[in-house]
Amino acid sequence: MTLLIDRAGFAAQMHKILMTHAALGNEEIDGMRLLQLLAGVTVETLLLFDDPDEGLMATFRHLEEHLGCAPCPGRLGAEALPPAYVTDRETEQGRMLARKLFEEWLDCAYNFQEMIVFFAHNVIVRLEEAGQPRAETFRLYMECAARCMAYEIAAQELCDIVIDMKVGGEGWSLGESVSGLSAVAGRCLALSSETRLLQERERERPGNPHGRLDQVAYVMTQEAVRLGIPAGTDWRFGLAANDCPASAPFDLIFSLWPCCREFFEVINLSDPVDQAVACAKAAGRMLAVAAGGEMPELEPVIAKPLAMAAMTETYRVICRQEAAVSQI
Repeated sequence: MTLLIDRAGFAAQMHKILMTHAALGNEEIDGMRLLQLLAGVTVETLLLFDDPDEGLMATFRHLEEHLGCAPCPGRLGAEALPPAYVTDRETEQGRMLARKLFEEWLDCAYNFQEMIVFFAHNVIVRLEEAGQPRAETFRLYMECAARCMAYEIAAQELCDIVIDMKVGGEGWSLGESVSGLSAVAGRCLALSSETRLLQERERERPGNPHGRLDQVAYVMTQEAVRLGIPAGTDWRFGLAANDCPASAPFDLIFSLWPCCREFFEVINLSDPVDQAVACAKAAGRMLAVAAGGEMPELEPVIAKPLAMAAMTETYRVICRQEAAVSQI
């Protein structure tokens, strides 16, 4: 009886918090945002365990039993999920909410995880009552949680790769490590099909084809801020103007990209925008290492524009190269 009361109380509190963050106004709820927030809560809970990726699969199986249905099969359409950087932003919000709930409810990690499954079941059932098929909602939730977990694991592994192979093996400085990861993120984004499509549309109807760069840069800055780097307006201090020749750190890119590519192949993270988000998160973490603490190797006022410049300049150079090739 006590456990049921705790679950009911937890579900009520969680429901209130997530619904508040997913509200659109006029008592409407953004269903996709709700699922992404819930996915972030789920992943943050599973990171308490030794094998979070295996825990995620077990959570999906457990939830399938509760729902009495399997997730919708088949390949998702191109517009079924938001872009990777939106998923990262919303799931990170869910992770933050989970950390706040831990303080009150984390008597036992296993009980907490059980309550997350209980709540996820309720959310999916309620969305079904609102007209969203249960199997489809379940699949979308699974995809969001799997991507959130992939970004987290990839960011940590990429940092380990840079530290072990580049800092330890080749003598890279932390500044080079930050610039290298940031530049690879810019490269991945510039080579994505999304960027090419935006450039084609921009030639027909002028607009802002580089909005996605700001979104991926935001992934990096927020990761650094979460880990203690001061927030502020100095990220773009000293960056070259748009009409100045761009200069990308291709030596760092050529050295680091083969390692990144091999890792992405291992974890089956093939989409360039997903790769850009993972590298941006890793760059933010390396930035926190380089510019954090009482005696940082790089002062934040130097490290922050350094990271931003590497990503921005690489993106600009490669986009211009791709545009030139397409016109031949």
